[in-house]
Amino acid sequence: MSLIPNDDPAVIAEVRAQFDRYETALVTNDVAVLDELFQNAPQTVRYGVAETLYGFDEIAAFRAGRDASRLNRSLTRVHIAAYGPDMAIAFCEYRRLETGRRGLQSQTWVRTPDGWRVAAAHVSMLAE
Repeated sequence: MSLIPNDDPAVIAEVRAQFDRYETALVTNDVAVLDELFQNAPQTVRYGVAETLYGFDEIAAFRAGRDASRLNRSLTRVHIAAYGPDMAIAFCEYRRLETGRRGLQSQTWVRTPDGWRVAAAHVSMLAE
C-alpha cells in the first residue's frame, strides 16, 4: 500500500464537503455535528491551542464545556491531500475575527462505515 498522495478529485471533493460542514459547525458551535464528524474511538486525538485530548470521550467533553463566545474565524487557505480512497489530510490557515491572530489546523480524515470522520486533529496559533 502506497501513502503517496494521489489527489483523487472525488475523494478531495467528498472530504472538502465534510470539512466545510465541520467549519460551519465550529463557528456556530453545533456540538452535535462536531461530535458526529470526529471518529468515535479511543484512538482519536485532538491537540488544541490549550488542550490535549485523547479519545472521543475527552474531545466530546471539551466541546460540551468550552466557551463558545469567540469562535468566529475566516479561512485564508485550505489544502486537502488524498491518500487513496479512504484517507485524506486537510490543512487550513485561518484568522480569528475578534483578534486578527492567525492559526493553523490539520485534520486526518478516514472513511468509515458511517462516512468521513476526523481521526486526528491539531490546532495552533502562530506567534506574532
